[in-house]
Amino acid sequence: MSTSTRFDTKIAVLLREDLEPWQRLNVTAFLVSGLGTQVPELVGQPYEDADGVPYLPMFRQPVLVFQGAKEVLRAAHERALSRALPRAVFTSDLFATGHDDANRAAVRAVGTSDLDLVGLAVHGPRNAVDKVLKGARMHP
Repeated sequence: MSTSTRFDTKIAVLLREDLEPWQRLNVTAFLVSGLGTQVPELVGQPYEDADGVPYLPMFRQPVLVFQGAKEVLRAAHERALSRALPRAVFTSDLFATGHDDANRAAVRAVGTSDLDLVGLAVHGPRNAVDKVLKGARMHP
């Protein structure tokens, strides 16, 4: 694939700007893991090196990472919901949980408008994702 390939869709992660570096990496990894399960066409074919060692498939297109203030994240979440885009959320509560069941329980315990979002992943048509991300800036 050439570096000039333009995709009709966009995978984007929006992180709250006040996260520690380790948190940014952890949240991004968790968030994108959900998109491939709900939008299987995002995932390409498995890899194999010249010696025949197999590797897991990855996304077929880049994941763009953005950042913004808490308010930008909340507004992006609302726009993603209103556009019914595939999405994943990471709340501040998940930093204190230790496993998947506890993660789901922590999110389930809080109403949509009260979620303390620190990360959001979305996938959809480029223009729709761009509108969701209004006010966010590319992660440095």
